[in-house]
Amino acid sequence: MIEREGEILIDFLRKSFISDYENVKNQKVRQSYGKLASYIGIIINFILFCMKSIIGILVKSVAILGDSVNNLSDMGSSIVTLVGFKVANKPADQKHPYGHQRMEYIAGLIVAILVIFVGGSLLFSSIGKILHYQHTEADKVFVYITIGILVFSILLKVWQGYVNRQLGKWIDSVALKATAYDSFGDVISTTVILIGNIVLLFVGDLSFSLDGILGILVSIFIIFSGGKMIHETTDLLIGEPVSKEYVFQIIQEVKKFPVVLGVHDVVCHPYGPTTCFITMHIEVDSRKSILDLHTQIDEIETTIDNLYGVDLTIHLDPVEIENEEVNRLKKLVGLSLKKLNEKLDFHDLRMITKNSVKWILFDVMVPYKFKISNEEITEYLKKEINQGNERYELIIHFDHQFVKE
Repeated sequence: MIEREGEILIDFLRKSFISDYENVKNQKVRQSYGKLASYIGIIINFILFCMKSIIGILVKSVAILGDSVNNLSDMGSSIVTLVGFKVANKPADQKHPYGHQRMEYIAGLIVAILVIFVGGSLLFSSIGKILHYQHTEADKVFVYITIGILVFSILLKVWQGYVNRQLGKWIDSVALKATAYDSFGDVISTTVILIGNIVLLFVGDLSFSLDGILGILVSIFIIFSGGKMIHETTDLLIGEPVSKEYVFQIIQEVKKFPVVLGVHDVVCHPYGPTTCFITMHIEVDSRKSILDLHTQIDEIETTIDNLYGVDLTIHLDPVEIENEEVNRLKKLVGLSLKKLNEKLDFHDLRMITKNSVKWILFDVMVPYKFKISNEEITEYLKKEINQGNERYELIIHFDHQFVKE
């Protein structure tokens, strides 16, 4: 119920501050989402930084001061995210012909580095507090105020995290998802400090620095969160595969055209959340006119661009659909590969004759880190295919998938 009400509030905010809010593939709309999330983050974290800094100084708590610095870094992260979305909205130019959308990923990486820096600073401060522990009696009034501020902080950060997660989900933004993860991490670290203050309120004097221990726990959690964020953003910068569901939708749309007999060798090059270049091979009837096929291919590429905003390039693979020998070989190769391993598949089989020798050419799809070598697969297929009277020479090209399983 609470989550549903929260979603209604976030939906109200985006409808109020973002024009054409449903058009999330538009880069200007994405920038507006990023601005909304960033402004919310700047305001919330500035308020929390001021409140925690004041109470942290008054009660001399390194954990609370560290948490306040964490809020200050979060405010800086929101500013970085804001700048990242603005730069990502720049059009392609001579130096960056694929656009600037990967700046969103770089913004997420900078956020992660800031988080780790804050965690490291808090870790050293907390260790120092333990090594040089001196008990000071805290005024219970200040303790109650501290608990109230920490509870208020937790509620605000839960809401901010939910806002970023929801907005990030709507526009599929790694930067906003990273910021949401950081916000929920802040909730856990602040909760740890809250529990410590409640313990001090009821137990009183301790023979060790509970504040320093809590500071170490909080810093370790912050560093771990930053490391996870770095892993996620660098994967995207290096080049992650596109989701299988997304590619399947595009393939199904392509297959709606009667000229398409099959699709394979789909390679996706994402250059940001809304920019993707895709190449694919499609099988067509070899008896068709090249000019007619070219016209139909242009129509397919334009349709996919209009539907998905994808720059699609298609390579034609003419196939002999009435050649009984080729059809028999296709069936034999398919059955042989499945007998060897269910994960193996093939495509683009054709036969050519040179100097009275029949050559079979095709591609085999193998998973990454497959235990059977390419040479072993080749030798196996030679034996399976040449069991009859015919003698074939094989030329096999081995491929890997470019989409997520």
